[in-house]
Amino acid sequence: MHRHLEYPEGSLYDYLAETARQYPAYTALNYFGRKIRFSQLVKEIGRTAAALKAAGVQKGDSVSVCLPNIPEAIFLFYAINQIGAVANMIHPMSAENEIIRYLTLTESKYLFAVDLIADKVRAVAKQVPLRAAVGVSVAEGMPLITKLGYRITQKQKPDLTGLMPWKAFLAKASACTGETNTHAASGDVAAILYSGGTTGKPKGIMLTNYNFNALAVHSVDACGGLAPGDKMLSVMPIFHGFGLGVCIHTILTLGGTAVIQPKFSVKNYHKLLFKYRPDIIAGVPAIYESMLVSRAYDGKDLGFLKCIISGGDSLSPSTKQKLNAMLAAHGCKTHVREGYGLTECVTGSCLMPDHSDNVLSVGLPYADTFYKIINSKTDGEMPLGETGEIILRGPSVMKGYYKEPEETAAVLRKREDGHTWLYTGDLGYMDADGFVYFRQRLKRMIVSGGYNIYPQNIEEIINRHPQIIMCAVVGVPDQILGEKVRACAVPAEGADTEKLHDELMEMLRKEVAVYALPRELRFVKELPKTLVGKIAYNELKTED
Repeated sequence: MHRHLEYPEGSLYDYLAETARQYPAYTALNYFGRKIRFSQLVKEIGRTAAALKAAGVQKGDSVSVCLPNIPEAIFLFYAINQIGAVANMIHPMSAENEIIRYLTLTESKYLFAVDLIADKVRAVAKQVPLRAAVGVSVAEGMPLITKLGYRITQKQKPDLTGLMPWKAFLAKASACTGETNTHAASGDVAAILYSGGTTGKPKGIMLTNYNFNALAVHSVDACGGLAPGDKMLSVMPIFHGFGLGVCIHTILTLGGTAVIQPKFSVKNYHKLLFKYRPDIIAGVPAIYESMLVSRAYDGKDLGFLKCIISGGDSLSPSTKQKLNAMLAAHGCKTHVREGYGLTECVTGSCLMPDHSDNVLSVGLPYADTFYKIINSKTDGEMPLGETGEIILRGPSVMKGYYKEPEETAAVLRKREDGHTWLYTGDLGYMDADGFVYFRQRLKRMIVSGGYNIYPQNIEEIINRHPQIIMCAVVGVPDQILGEKVRACAVPAEGADTEKLHDELMEMLRKEVAVYALPRELRFVKELPKTLVGKIAYNELKTED
C-alpha cells in the first residue's frame, strides 16, 4: 500500500528556478490577461531579492507580506526565500491589533501591504518599529487598459504618506552588491502561516522548504494527469495554506500557469471560468455550492476542466452528488474530488482518487504520509470503521508553532513507534482499503444532555433534500441541556419554507435520535463565511 516519492532537497526558490530553466517560455502567471513567463518571473524575483538585500534584510529575518493574490506578492514570497529570510503571511483584512501581534511575534521589521490598507499600516507603524513599510497597489501589475479602468473606478487614490511605493522599493535593487541566493536549507522555515484560530488565538505555523516542496510533489502525484502548461484558476488566497501551497507553489513548480486575481467573489466565479477556461480548479465548498445555484452555467460547456479539487471545509456527500451530476450535464469528464488536511501540514494530506464513486470518503493518504485513528483518552488505536481522533505523519508536517513550545508539544507527539505524529483534533475513521473518512472537527462536536452529537450527520440529511442548497448545524448554549442543536439552511429560490420545515423534520425524525434533533431549524439567505470562504460557525451560534 505504501508509496514512496523523491522530494527536492533545496529551497522553494531552487525548485521554482529549476522549473523555470526547463520551461522558460511557458506562462507562469496570468494577471488580468497580462502573461508573465517563467524566465521573466525568475528575473522579477531576482530583482525583488536584490531590493530586499539592499533594504537590509538578512538571512533568517522575518518579512511580512500583507497582500492579496497579485504578481508582486508572488515575486516577494520567492525573493524572501531566495535570500534565506522567512515570509510572514498576513491576511490584509486582519484587524490592526492582529497585524501588530503578528509583527511583534515574529519581530518583523519589514511590511509589504496593499495600498488600500495604508491607514491601518500607519497606525501599526506607530506601535511597531518598522525599518520599511512598502505600499503595493493591485493595479501595479495590471495590463495598461485594465489599470486605467481600475484607476477610474477607484473613489479616491490611497494616501501613501509614510509608506514607500513599490517602485521606489524596487529601485533599491541597483544598490545591491553580491549574491542574492543564499540557498536556504530544506529544513529551514520558509513561511509562517496563521491557523484559523479555531481554538482560541491564531497560532503561527512554521512551514519549511521541505514541507512546501513535498506538498507540491504530493499534489501533482495525487491529482494525476497534470502536465506543464496546464492552467489553474488560483483564487484561494496566498496567506492560506491551500492558496499558497497548491494554487501557487504546486502549479508553478509543475510548469503550469497560475491565473491570479486580487479579489474574487463566488457570485462571479463563472465569469473567470469561461474567460480563462482553466484545466484545474481548486477551492472551498462555497465555490461549488454557488455553481449549483447559479443559472450562469445553463447551456455552457465545462468540458475543459480536467481536475476539480475541494478542500478547506467539508463538502457534504449529497452536495458532491448534485455537483457531479451538474458537471456531467455540462460535458465535464471528471468528478469533484475532496481532500482533507490542515495548515499544520501546509494543506491537503489525502485526496480522493479520480473517478471514484465513493462520495463519503476524503480519499487516500498521499505518498509517505501515514494516518492512524486513535482513542484520544487512551491514545490506543481504534479498530477499522470506528470513529476516533485522526493523527498523521509525513513530509509536509510543520516544524511547530512559532514561539509556542507547549502548544507544539500538545500536537506533535512522539509515539512508541519512534515517529512524531501530528494530532489533528479532528474526528474520523478509516476502512480496510485505507480510505479516510472525515467526521468533523472535534471542536464542532455538540454535547447535549451528556450525549455527543455530530453536526455533520444532521447536515448530510438536510442537504439531501432537493430544495436545500446548503446547511450548517451548530450547538447553542442551553441552561438545561448544556447545548441544543440549531440547524441553519439555505433553501432554493421560491421554496415554500413552511412545507420544507415539516419535510425536513420528518426526514430527521426517521434517521436521528431524539436527543440529536434540531430544537431550531432556521432558513437563511446565505451562511456567514470567514475571510477564506469557510462557514463561520461561531456567527451562527450568536445570531438571534
